[in-house]
Amino acid sequence: MGVTDRLDRHQPLVLGLFRIVIGLLFTSEGAATLFGVLARDATPAGDWPFWYAGVIELVCGALVLLGVLTRAAAFLSSGAMAFAYFTEHQPDGLFPLQNGGLSPALFCWGFLLLVFSGPGALAVSGLLRQDAPAASGARG
Repeated sequence: MGVTDRLDRHQPLVLGLFRIVIGLLFTSEGAATLFGVLARDATPAGDWPFWYAGVIELVCGALVLLGVLTRAAAFLSSGAMAFAYFTEHQPDGLFPLQNGGLSPALFCWGFLLLVFSGPGALAVSGLLRQDAPAASGARG
């Protein structure tokens, strides 16, 4: 068995860990924006676009973290981060290191990866899907 085969065998687990970490980081961004935690002041409710971004970060980040509706939550999150990058950062320079947009750029591409790859291992949706056939078979 080659190195590639060994790495491929662990791909679902590593993808699941990636999903959990990116979901946790995104959720913390939303919590900081909405509730003023983690050394950040809360954004006033309804303040466009930051408060709405905080809601997306908190809700979609939690969904991604748990592995529930992962592709839909990741799609919305990726779009929100693309919007943030192009409206808030890109006018200050082309590259993320120039314009302070490294986090939105990385979040955007990380979430886009999850849109196409799915949640990987350790997702609540996967656990529910595994239980569903057993439960329906027990009834009928």
